[in-house]
Amino acid sequence: MEIVAHGIDLVDCPRIAQMAERHGERFIDRVFTKAEQAYAKSTRDEIEKLAGRFAAKEAILKLMGTGWRGKIAWTDIEVINNAMGQPKVILAGEVKEIAEKLGIKHISVSITHTANFAIASAVALAQKKGNRHKDTKARRNKE
Repeated sequence: MEIVAHGIDLVDCPRIAQMAERHGERFIDRVFTKAEQAYAKSTRDEIEKLAGRFAAKEAILKLMGTGWRGKIAWTDIEVINNAMGQPKVILAGEVKEIAEKLGIKHISVSITHTANFAIASAVALAQKKGNRHKDTKARRNKE
């Protein structure tokens, strides 16, 4: 597998808190899956956890080169933790289709936050398309 794209995003945690306060469950349900909501509610820093997931979703959309548009839903991207606490990305819907078209096989994400900011970095991995050096050498030999 090789790295084919990278995305990064920074989120202002108080802004996520304001959105949740202003729009309530409508905002939360539109942006976060039930599993993401349950995880955040189970922690003492719910807003920071939600902000981290929001940053991860933005970073993933950036690495795909799409941004949030068309038929893409925020909940097409789910970021849950594995047994060791490492974030795991699960794609669905339009985002999954785009990833498949791009040949993306796996997305790794890293999230960190403070009370004020959350940042996420996402890396897309795809199958190697062969040894590029070897391919170049073979082309030269044909010439």
